[in-house]
Amino acid sequence: MAADAVVALVLAAGRARRFGNDKRLAHLPQRGPLLAATLASLRPHFGEIRVVVGLEDDPVHLGIAKDVGTIVAETAEQGMGASLAAGIRALSIESQAFAVAVMLGDMPWLSEDTLALLCSRASDRSIVRPFYRGQGGHPVLFGRCFWGSLEQLTDDEGARSVVRRHGADCIEIAVQDPGVVQDVDRPWDLDGARRNGR
Repeated sequence: MAADAVVALVLAAGRARRFGNDKRLAHLPQRGPLLAATLASLRPHFGEIRVVVGLEDDPVHLGIAKDVGTIVAETAEQGMGASLAAGIRALSIESQAFAVAVMLGDMPWLSEDTLALLCSRASDRSIVRPFYRGQGGHPVLFGRCFWGSLEQLTDDEGARSVVRRHGADCIEIAVQDPGVVQDVDRPWDLDGARRNGR
């Protein structure tokens, strides 16, 4: 499936309390704020990108480009599952995509080859997951027939329960890309990236 048939949904409504301040604005060398860098890495692969934000978030302040749509998750404080459900409900109405690539807003290190590979394996009836050295990562691509299940999520578990229920429909792809498992939970998660100029 072509990448333009897959919409990217970036979850960025969390306040990141473990980080100590708003990690979405944490600076990456030569790449700018963390969330903006993540979105820039997705832009070449997705004709449609949507970002889930919280009620009090200002997209301009977060560095979200004007041509990137935002979806407000009114119950974002309930956790990632609630944010994902809000995003999927909006996409079900507004997007014609066959699949959605669910992405976290603090993962700017994915390789272009990985994104292209995942999109090439997507379909409306499959769940595509990248694995790096046996560890599951992001983005996870959900075919449209699973969107109804994603809309029902309410807690902080995210989409794991949907993946478990539909194991027979999962395509697991081993990649040599640590970027699929590298996110930012605490300030020191950025230290290596800063040292390496990433």
